[in-house]
Amino acid sequence: MRFFISSKPRWGAPAISLAFAAAVLSIASVSPLAAQQAQEAAQPQIQTSGVQPQTMQPQGPAAMGTEAFRPTYELGVSDQILIHAPDADEINEKPFRIEEDGTITLPLIGIVKAAGVTVQQLEDDVKEKLKTYIKNPVVSITVVQFRSSPVFFIGDFMRPGIYALQGRHTLVEMLMSVGGLQATAARRVKVTRREDAGQIPLPGATFDPDTKTSSIEISLAALSQNINPAEDIVLQPNDTITAEKVEQVYVQGAVEKNGGYEIGDKDYLSTLQILSLAGGLAPDAEPEKAKILRPVLNSTRRAEIPLDLTRVLGTEGTDYPLLPNDVLYVPRREPMSQTLSRLGLLGTSVIPSLLIYTLLR
Repeated sequence: MRFFISSKPRWGAPAISLAFAAAVLSIASVSPLAAQQAQEAAQPQIQTSGVQPQTMQPQGPAAMGTEAFRPTYELGVSDQILIHAPDADEINEKPFRIEEDGTITLPLIGIVKAAGVTVQQLEDDVKEKLKTYIKNPVVSITVVQFRSSPVFFIGDFMRPGIYALQGRHTLVEMLMSVGGLQATAARRVKVTRREDAGQIPLPGATFDPDTKTSSIEISLAALSQNINPAEDIVLQPNDTITAEKVEQVYVQGAVEKNGGYEIGDKDYLSTLQILSLAGGLAPDAEPEKAKILRPVLNSTRRAEIPLDLTRVLGTEGTDYPLLPNDVLYVPRREPMSQTLSRLGLLGTSVIPSLLIYTLLR
């Protein structure tokens, strides 16, 4: 894999003000305009001359995910590359680190400028130099180690991928860098940290001895409740931030509005809540024959759980929790015309039988 890391930006100190809460709320926005604004705000400012920029806003690290698998990544000092050249055993499948002077020294070829050029340009340069010894050489280069520590954004982010963690950056700053969450994402993210980076400094963090990682789920609501919330933790190298798809409960059948309804930050929705969201039962509903279709773990099947909604809606009944991806199905009563039709068919089959029985007697 090839990863993209931009030049080192100059970071400004985050301002602690009411704008902090507004920034968090903008992360939750999933409109294309909001995503574009977040992307523009997250672009690092790079000093290209001796003139200091007039304004230095808090910046997020450069995205490695979008360009991660492209040959346009610009190499830099301390990057380590692996050269694949099957016709040149001297350099084939061997790692080379870019030295402080921006060069690498390759057998057969000698000193080659590597820093400041893209992976594609270095491939072309090495290929051209190998033509002195090999006819039509094949060369490909992979970046195997980077000059900056990565953090990983996985799931329903606007721009998921691997990002270079250059300097001190909080969760909110990084969320702004990735453009926030997609419309299909739940309003919470999960942060996972390796043991060698220390425990996540929040009371609800749990440690998994098997994977040797600590993790915690953080809601966007918690990040926006205070000017400087404790949940806005400082990220560490190799942290993984995951955004799952939004969890929903579904209702089908004899209700006013069929569809899926978000659970939000809760663990479940009650039956009364989902019926309220669905506009109540339809006139032709058979609430006593309702059932819950619940996914069976590690399979495509669903278990059927009978549910008498007349008891739930009555004073003697208790509410029932609906878990993520549950389907509440409410059957419809059979139309009277179909009932009469069935009775009619039954009558036409019974009458001849009675006549035959009478004649035989």
